[in-house]
Amino acid sequence: MLLRRPRRNRKSAVIRELTEETTVHKKDLIFPLFLIEGTNKKVEVGSMPGIYRYSQDTLLAEIESCLELGIKTFDLFPSIPEENKDKVASESYRDGNFYLETIRKVKEQLPEACVMTDIAMDPYSSDGHDGVFENGEILNDETLEVLGKMALAQAQAGADILGPSDMMDGRVEYIRDILDNNKFTNVSIMSYTAKYASAFYGPFRDALDSAPKSGDKKTYQMNPANKREALIEAELDYVEGADFLMVKPALAYLDIISLLHDNFDLPIAAYNISGEYSMVMAAAQNGWIDKEQAMLEVLLSIRRAGAKIILTYFAKDFAKLNLG
Repeated sequence: MLLRRPRRNRKSAVIRELTEETTVHKKDLIFPLFLIEGTNKKVEVGSMPGIYRYSQDTLLAEIESCLELGIKTFDLFPSIPEENKDKVASESYRDGNFYLETIRKVKEQLPEACVMTDIAMDPYSSDGHDGVFENGEILNDETLEVLGKMALAQAQAGADILGPSDMMDGRVEYIRDILDNNKFTNVSIMSYTAKYASAFYGPFRDALDSAPKSGDKKTYQMNPANKREALIEAELDYVEGADFLMVKPALAYLDIISLLHDNFDLPIAAYNISGEYSMVMAAAQNGWIDKEQAMLEVLLSIRRAGAKIILTYFAKDFAKLNLG
């Protein structure tokens, strides 16, 4: 006689819901959005079906529509014209640039929106790297000075959460000191703690036109082969004052999400990145998979691994399902 029959807890939809261990809610999601100069612009990213680059006015309308659906947090990424780029990313902290002005407008017109920003040189760099690039090398400490100016400018514009995505050593402490010294102690830092040198970033770089002009990012982004190294990066970000620890990408690094969740008390975030999104969308458009079911399974797997927060291009599509 079989005394234990696990299928009894799967026999109906009601009982499956009662025994469900992991759930995804709208409040767990951050929606990344791309920003371009101009007015009345909404340009689809060719490699990311359903994802657009917005001018300030259309971005505000998009955020408002997302708020009505229950998405409350937005991560803004700027696409900078080539003529405004230089080797030290000076446009990133220039008062009045369209990125900073858009942050101000969002917080003025839609104060209920939580705005996260990106701190990295690559969108503004003529070299396309996340740091100061000289003679084939990324200069760590010189980059910190630029990141600090960028962080202060974004905080002054009204950002709620700063997202250092550069992977320079010591940047969290450097940014935290600048924020505290300028009375921005309440501005949060969501550190890109374990950001791997991944093949899945391609569509994102298309959206921002920010690919490296030469070389690659392997001297600062992490080696995909390394797991325990993520504990070193996480411990540093923890003691330097990060409020959240992020793993990027998500799907190929579920074990890293779980590792940080098990070892740190800070909320763990995971970025369900452009390449992961585009794979699902391309397969769905070809009729090979069910988009909705694949999306739900992807997001559920990231939450199950231990991520409290998910940055995902599926955020609006998920919210439209009104599942939670």
